[in-house]
Amino acid sequence: MAYVPMTNTPQRATIDDARLVSRALTAAFDDDPMMRWFFPDDAAREEGLGRYFSTIFTRQYALHGVCERTDAAAAFWVPPEGQEKAVPDAETVQELETILGERAPLFRDAVKAAAGHSPAEPHWYLAVIGADPAAQGQGHGSALLRSGLAQADAAGLPAYLESSKPDNLPVYEHFGFEVREEVRLPGGGPQLWIMRRAPRTPSEG
Repeated sequence: MAYVPMTNTPQRATIDDARLVSRALTAAFDDDPMMRWFFPDDAAREEGLGRYFSTIFTRQYALHGVCERTDAAAAFWVPPEGQEKAVPDAETVQELETILGERAPLFRDAVKAAAGHSPAEPHWYLAVIGADPAAQGQGHGSALLRSGLAQADAAGLPAYLESSKPDNLPVYEHFGFEVREEVRLPGGGPQLWIMRRAPRTPSEG
């Protein structure tokens, strides 16, 4: 069987891409401290993450955000005009709580804690980004970051994200993000680093 290389060229992700997006993010977040806190059972984590990412993609971000993918990665951005709409509705919340089971209260508290640190200024919010580790080093995550940041820059707006994985901080810093706050999630949860990137003009690159 001929080898078909994976492309790392970003393209708009639609609901039809839910399986690819969920699979890539499930692999990407398997070792993420926050996701391991939400899904502590090693045997059930893959299924739980798959259902979680499929739900937030199809019911929130694909509808109200700017979602892009490559063949092995995905990113969910929310521009200012979509931020009120991207909040999960009651049915989505119920679905997520079913997926999370007994960890649902921790999830609710974590979301509330993170929301309390949301910036007041208009911004592009990077809600989720991840690449399948099997494609590591092929530029999938970097391509998605560049694409989203170019759109934020075109709008003249800063970008924000939260990371719970310290290994990712240097990557984001390479793209111009700076740590603004460090937040410990309630209930014994992991630490979050809240990061901001100022908009750049074309001459700044």
